[in-house]
Amino acid sequence: MELSGPWDRDRVDEFLGEARVPIRIGCRTPADDPWIVSLWFSWDGAVHCATSADADLVSFLAHDARVSFEVSTNDPPYRGVRGRGRATVSPDEGKELLRALLERYLGGVDNPTGERLLRPEREEVRIRIEPERLHTWDYTERMGPVDR
Repeated sequence: MELSGPWDRDRVDEFLGEARVPIRIGCRTPADDPWIVSLWFSWDGAVHCATSADADLVSFLAHDARVSFEVSTNDPPYRGVRGRGRATVSPDEGKELLRALLERYLGGVDNPTGERLLRPEREEVRIRIEPERLHTWDYTERMGPVDR
């Protein structure tokens, strides 16, 4: 994997491991139009997302597995990671990944979102993105301290 920007791999792993903002994933539709979607994710050197098996993104990835993505802070000072890679889709047996993401983002599964997403009739899939290239940016020095 190619890495550029001010951060080394350890800092990338730290940032993506701690981030609690959605990842934005860009792909192409079968009509070759650009598409972007935001999903919860986890990171272990690859990106892992969960979504409904009938989501448009799943059919788009079946057409073209190449994706771009970005995870960045929503508040100053802005910093983050963007990249590109290839996505694979597989069943999320027992909704294990979805449960882990509910824990990561909401602190558990016992909430209205968890109840809705974990309904037995809802089929869930895993999306795994193997990064080919990552680029980092960090405007902390340029922006200075931010008053709130």
